Amino acid sequence: MPITLSIKDRIAEILLDVPPVNAFNTEQWLQIPQLIHQASADESVHVVLIHATGKGFCGGVDIKEMQAYPERIALLNKGNYQTVKAIRECKVPVVIALHGFIIGGGVNMSGAADVLFAAEGAYFSLPEIDRGAMGGAAYMSRMLPVHKVRANFFSGGKVPVEDAWRHGSIEKVVPREELYATARAYCEVVASKSRVALTIAKEALNLIEPTDPSEHYRIEQGFTLEMYAHEDSQKARDAFVETKGTAKF
Repeated sequence: MPITLSIKDRIAEILLDVPPVNAFNTEQWLQIPQLIHQASADESVHVVLIHATGKGFCGGVDIKEMQAYPERIALLNKGNYQTVKAIRECKVPVVIALHGFIIGGGVNMSGAADVLFAAEGAYFSLPEIDRGAMGGAAYMSRMLPVHKVRANFFSGGKVPVEDAWRHGSIEKVVPREELYATARAYCEVVASKSRVALTIAKEALNLIEPTDPSEHYRIEQGFTLEMYAHEDSQKARDAFVETKGTAKF
């Protein structure tokens, strides 16, 4: 299985391993929230750690699937929405270890998480404007100021994780080879706490946020459907696939 859940010493680990770039299809986006719910419901779990193999944490959605089956967009949107909602509403803290590229849905997952660690040189990107879609700004706005988010959204460019670290959104940036151990060590500290205390703290922290980014993201997805109705959207996906998805990550 390319996306797996394992539980040990009060820590649930979800490993993303979908070569070549961890770009997930509809089925996989629907699978991720199921694993998060499973971990959340397990009374032995005190913290969830999400990490990935390969060149980058997440390449977003499988554009080739959307190019071939554009009618799946509503179901894909549902999987993306359920994923970020599951992360935010997980009963225990969710920690994510980021490396390489964090694109599209990977940005949403990061923004929904409680604590982030990142490898040096990693970057966020929302290339939706070049992929015939919309969405991602709601959760990127939890990590970066509004003007930084807009600049990235309009350009489809890259935001180094060091920028997010300077804004306080990333706990620590470390060399790639130290990323997993650093994130796991933090999870071990959290895992030593009372699960009851952690669940109450998570609920309280969610409730004191001025807005729920999950609902804002759902609004954004409506604009993705609007964009999909335009011929420019299909042209963008066709162009991506014709270059064999060789956009430099």
